Amino acid sequence: MSAGTESLLVGADGVLPLPWLAGPLTHALAQPGHALLVVGAPGAGALELQMTLAQAWLCEARPAGAPLAPPCGRCAACRLVQARTHADLRILLPESQRVARGWEAAGEGGEAGEGRRKPSRWIRIAEVRDAIAWTSTTTARSRAKVLLLHPGEALQGEAASALLKTLEEPPPGTRIVLSCGDPERLLPTVRSRCQRVRLAAPAADQAVDWLAARGVPDPAVLLAAADGGPLDALALHEAGVDAAAWGELPRALAQGRPQVWSGWPLPRALDAMHKLCHDLMVVAAGGAPRYFPAEALGAAPAIASAVAIESLGRWADVLVQVRGRAEHPWNEALLIESLVAQGRDALVRLRA
Repeated sequence: MSAGTESLLVGADGVLPLPWLAGPLTHALAQPGHALLVVGAPGAGALELQMTLAQAWLCEARPAGAPLAPPCGRCAACRLVQARTHADLRILLPESQRVARGWEAAGEGGEAGEGRRKPSRWIRIAEVRDAIAWTSTTTARSRAKVLLLHPGEALQGEAASALLKTLEEPPPGTRIVLSCGDPERLLPTVRSRCQRVRLAAPAADQAVDWLAARGVPDPAVLLAAADGGPLDALALHEAGVDAAAWGELPRALAQGRPQVWSGWPLPRALDAMHKLCHDLMVVAAGGAPRYFPAEALGAAPAIASAVAIESLGRWADVLVQVRGRAEHPWNEALLIESLVAQGRDALVRLRA
């Protein structure tokens, strides 16, 4: 089984990759349309649901003509899907996600001289056009042809427009499943051609139990850090960010210690700072923090000054601007140092 694939699918034991997928999977399998849009909460497992749905559509344990059912995980088709070698399944992910999952080396398939570039976070129009041409070819195993795109937000204007005709009138036997976190970020013409399947984050108790079963200590802290997304919380744990390290970030900011973020991928460091800025602003307004334990944030005045609020707002604006330019070739160490200095200044004003 290919690295990074086994956790996305039903294995030989027939168990779903995530226990909370059962309801959405049943709902998705009951939809008569050829194009589905999985609207998933962040970290809830949209790709896992897409992959399992594709596996179910292609599963050969179900007699021809019988109602669709969850995949068996044992038939030849299921094993081919597990190995990512099923000829009737095409998966389009941005290069950055393929690299992160070990499906592709950085720069693989790029033009000469591109080997050192950052992996793209977009699904390219050439990939979409190639997939559209693939849908018109004959099926290899007769069940269906499945085109999976994740996430839909990675389809830029031309790539999304190229997909429209296939979404509306696909070749016979073709099924398409997209995902997104926010449907408003997709073209209206893409949204209107798909039936929606909603995937909510699991209940906190279920998510905490699931994380604890995977050896995550203090899972409730990391679950809050991940805004309720258990897969994102697990990713933090696997990256070496435990509850203590997360709770240390406000103190590190107050002391101006950028080295605490040393070794963090820039997107993760920016996400943590943005969440910290959010919680500081909420506390300044007299509310309860969302991402960090209240005790980790330290004392704040009952009524923050307008200057403090404005300073936090400026830091938030800078973080948003930097996150929007994630592919820029930053000197990441200097960038983190600058952002920490700005955050420290805002925090000093808050506690003054």
